Amino acid sequence: MKRRRIWRSTAAGLTASMLAGMLILASSAQSAHAADSNTLPAGSVTSSLPLQKDVVAVTKEFRLVTLGDSITVGYEPNLKELPYGYVERLQEQGLLHGRTQVDNYGIAGLKSSGLKNFADAIKEGKALTSEAIQPSLPDPRAAQVGANIAAIRESVAGANLVAITIGGNDVSELLGSADKLSDAELEAKVKELLSSYTANVSAVINDIHEINPNAKIVIADQYQPMPEVAGKALYAKLMEASQGFTATIDGIATEFSAKGIDVKVAHVAKEFVGGEGTMTHMIKDRDFHPNQFGYEAIAKVFAETIWGDYTKLTAPAAGQPMNIIVSGKTLDTPYKPINRNGKNFVAIQDIVNAVGAITVWDNKTSTATITYGDRKVAVKIGATAVQVNGASVAVDTPAFLNKVGTESKTYVPLAMVAEGLGFDVQYVANLKTVFVNP
Repeated sequence: MKRRRIWRSTAAGLTASMLAGMLILASSAQSAHAADSNTLPAGSVTSSLPLQKDVVAVTKEFRLVTLGDSITVGYEPNLKELPYGYVERLQEQGLLHGRTQVDNYGIAGLKSSGLKNFADAIKEGKALTSEAIQPSLPDPRAAQVGANIAAIRESVAGANLVAITIGGNDVSELLGSADKLSDAELEAKVKELLSSYTANVSAVINDIHEINPNAKIVIADQYQPMPEVAGKALYAKLMEASQGFTATIDGIATEFSAKGIDVKVAHVAKEFVGGEGTMTHMIKDRDFHPNQFGYEAIAKVFAETIWGDYTKLTAPAAGQPMNIIVSGKTLDTPYKPINRNGKNFVAIQDIVNAVGAITVWDNKTSTATITYGDRKVAVKIGATAVQVNGASVAVDTPAFLNKVGTESKTYVPLAMVAEGLGFDVQYVANLKTVFVNP
């Protein structure tokens, strides 16, 4: 969601060079993950989620598609690393419930009219240029996204849920002009903007529903980023406009729900009230985008709207081993994970106990055989290969015996063994946490 930098001209907030850098970072990270299949990349997976009643039904595979503006992208000014916004946090929350795949198609600078053009193209399965999505988009990835419509349509068609942030760029002009307009002029302007927004968003929802009648749709309202310190009169006007925005989205959701189309609103705006200066980059950078506190707040509201709960996740303290979360529960064990040659090893019995698998130890061959359902993994101490359902799979670093106190525990490569048993394994670098889901 690209808006003006506050008190400056429209295009200053999101530069193409910054966005291009974000794209390069993302591409480099994907290449690094792909280079070693025994590492723990945060890739896309499918899942079964026990979700809040009448929010999202339990499904065999759970897939989430995110559409929208720079809030969906996860943009922050002066960003020199991979974005860590609400979408990334939302995937983490999903992983607490089960296997989760998130496909993010956010485009920085997008307005509701641009999202309508994008959604129309997805419905029709027709590629389109960046200019056809929306003139003068600052996001250098827009052309690539527009050319990938066929794959995006398939993704939307297979999604359980579509999450959307859109509208900030529609009303951004109010941030610089509201204090110059009379009450009547401001009311007329807001009415005009929201009328156009309603038509565009309604068309987007119709497109998504036509592509995938079973998809649940959750759309955020729009927070107001100007802190009260900018002026009480201006703050009051902008808050009134924000409340009108929320009422408009609530009305859209109500109308679609009455037609049997499941549309819900993630009410993020209220989370920013009184915290605009601490949850955005407004004070330091004169930029409306959320900071990490803001993105966490947005993720929390989306998670509560989708799953009915939100769990705050934190990285382990410096010098401590990574967290391991199995089936939504943190592995609490005295046998701490060990990293060898860039691979993460865990005590085999901890994983077995966590998922309810069966392990048999052969003392003669120093081999542990783990069985889970119809899958079987045999790990021999010191061997450069493991047996997965009878097939030999090479490992760079073999299993080993690790002495913990007076005990010797068999430590195995987590990714190899978990994936051999058919589990999904995702590593989230920001949290230094591995999520394992059977």
